[in-house]
Amino acid sequence: MAANIFYTVMSDPAAPFIVEAAAAALAEEQRRRYEFREWVSDDIKAEFINGEIVLHSPVKRQHLEASANLYRLLSVYVDKHDLGAHGHEKAMVSLTRNDYEPDICYWSHDKAKSFHGDTMLHPAPDFVVEILSRRTSRTDRVIKYADYARHGVGEFWIIDAKKRVIEQHILPVLGERTYVLRGKFEAGVEVSSVSIPGFVIPVSAVFDKTENMAALRKIV
Repeated sequence: MAANIFYTVMSDPAAPFIVEAAAAALAEEQRRRYEFREWVSDDIKAEFINGEIVLHSPVKRQHLEASANLYRLLSVYVDKHDLGAHGHEKAMVSLTRNDYEPDICYWSHDKAKSFHGDTMLHPAPDFVVEILSRRTSRTDRVIKYADYARHGVGEFWIIDAKKRVIEQHILPVLGERTYVLRGKFEAGVEVSSVSIPGFVIPVSAVFDKTENMAALRKIV
């Protein structure tokens, strides 16, 4: 799609004026982005997406529980095996144009070694999870989906907490910038990460507290 837009612009005699106008608009957008970073605080969940500040409403209980259950398993596993760094809810990921606060994310040692106590803006993770809600579904499936892929996020899980389904999207080849769907996983099966070595969990452990505790005992 980006290539098509490029060739469309370049075939237009007004291409220099289009590029100039786009550059001015992006410069103004970045100014607002810096203002957003000064404004956003620990108690506000907000993102800067394509020039707009997006405030997030409270989520349903099923969303909270799925997020907490998965993060509990992932964080304990990553810490136990010293695999890198992880974030939950308020870890801001700063990409070329946008600032996101994914539900869950993970960085390998290579990326995490530059983090320190005052780090607020994080680079593209190796693994990202977004849990769908009615208001964020399009953003997660369209804007973030494309943006994460373009920035080399190797694995992207989209979770539907209502249907209890985990979609696993991966970049099939190093250097590729388009996801492929590895599978849709439901209760009764396991899902294994391709970005977090050895991280394999029952799908039910994301949606059921008893199953979550049983899976956690195997990890610790």
